[in-house]
Order: sequence, then C-alpha cells, then structure tokens
Amino acid sequence: MDIESVKCECCGLKEDCTQDYINEVKAKFDGKWLCGLCSEAVRDEVIKGKNLIEDAVKAHMSFCGMYKSNPAIRVADGMRQMLRRRSGDLSPTSSSKKYTRSTSTSQVGADSSFSYY
Repeated sequence: MDIESVKCECCGLKEDCTQDYINEVKAKFDGKWLCGLCSEAVRDEVIKGKNLIEDAVKAHMSFCGMYKSNPAIRVADGMRQMLRRRSGDLSPTSSSKKYTRSTSTSQVGADSSFSYY
C-alpha cells in the first residue's frame, strides 16, 4: 500500500493517504480531494441546505479562498465554527467572549464560578 501526500483543494491542508482512500474521497466530492474537516463542512452544508454536492463544494471552496492565513489556523477556525453549528450557537459575538472567573478569592466551594460563555 503506497502512501501519497495530497493537498485539500479547499483549505490547502496536506494529508498522507492511500491512493484508494484518495480515490474514494474524490468520488464523493465531484473529483476534488477534500480534507476531513472540509468534507464534513460540505456534508453539513448539503444536509442543512439541501444543496447538491457540487454546489456545496463550490461554496466551501469560495469560503476557504477568503482566508489567506496559515492552514492550521483555518482548520482551528473551521473546527470552532463546526462545533458552534452543531451546538446551535451561531451568534457572531460568542467567539469574542473570553473565559471569565469570578472575582471571589475562593478557588473552591459554592462561591466560585467559572463560565465558558
């Protein structure tokens, strides 16, 4: 089994995969190689919007093309968006909120609080 390096046509992330797996992914996405994160985003778009695969791939490629940063940053941002979508939280302000702690001096006990949002 030969391993080949392949680059996602959406975000540019490179992965090492077998040729069989590469062919399988390309068959699902209109002949284009998509990394795992991008393929999940396209599948979600198809399910959510009742779009055709081809349209969802084009839309996601366009979305990825808007960002010119490091692929690792785009992957992290994509994961954050995907998790927010799945949790039902799509508000744009939730990403700007920071982790907060109460000003209480007690770190343990009923008085302390820690919130994620």
